[in-house]
Amino acid sequence: MSLVTASPRRQFLILAIFPIIWVLTQHLGPMLQMLRVSLTDAYPVAPGVEQNLTLDNYARFFADSIFMMPFFRTLVYAAVFTFCTLIITYPVAYFLARHVSRKNQMLMLLLLLTPFWVGEIVRTYAIMILLGNTGALNLALKWLGLIEQPIPFMYTSFSMGVGVVYLTALYMLLPLYSALEKLPKSMNEAAADLGAGPWTRFRRVTLPMSIEGISSGCTLVFLISTGFYAVAVLLGGPSTTVFAETIAGFFHVAGDQWPTGAAFATIMFATALLITGVFQMIMKSLRKGDLT
Repeated sequence: MSLVTASPRRQFLILAIFPIIWVLTQHLGPMLQMLRVSLTDAYPVAPGVEQNLTLDNYARFFADSIFMMPFFRTLVYAAVFTFCTLIITYPVAYFLARHVSRKNQMLMLLLLLTPFWVGEIVRTYAIMILLGNTGALNLALKWLGLIEQPIPFMYTSFSMGVGVVYLTALYMLLPLYSALEKLPKSMNEAAADLGAGPWTRFRRVTLPMSIEGISSGCTLVFLISTGFYAVAVLLGGPSTTVFAETIAGFFHVAGDQWPTGAAFATIMFATALLITGVFQMIMKSLRKGDLT
């Protein structure tokens, strides 16, 4: 062991080898396979049939406008849901990091994380129970006398948004909490001593210092939101079809449509990465103070 760990480089290799293998085999490998399939004219290949390379699968996306609506709807939904998740979880992270004693923070985090121990499908069904015509929300509104007939929350953009925000809140909360927890309280105290009010302290001190957490959280939530399928199927309706449902449709039919599905998935993946790359550049400029 002393020979293996004798140098920092060897120690790094020992620590990094398993994560690298995991990324290559479980993340990068499937993506490269999907890219390869998207460039073929048929997959799986029937015995005795020659497989050829083609770009027709990508051309189909740009040639048929019917695919554009769910594509752009997915991007708009992802951006709006990401913003809503940020607005909802930021106060929670702020309260947890700044107003809860350090010895109780882990307990509070554990309580917040408890619902996420359950699978995505189960949590989605919980939203369905909450928003249904006889769900808790409609029953509460009726009991308060605000409505006489149930409000059709289900199978709308609202129900899907609630589901996405609920399922992605953890990925926004943890980066925000990590960034806010590192913020020295002395900085806010110094700003208060200089006459800055609560809003000014938040705008000039707290918010800029939490940009890194906002950047990480928004990136995670946006990327996850562009790929949600179960939530869209269970909580959405005909007017809320997203691109993941379109992609899945190609894999539910004969094998000769799989390359088209792979091409569409590649297009969505590349577009989401491009958007998050631009977003990261903007947030990096904000952290450096280049933008006002």
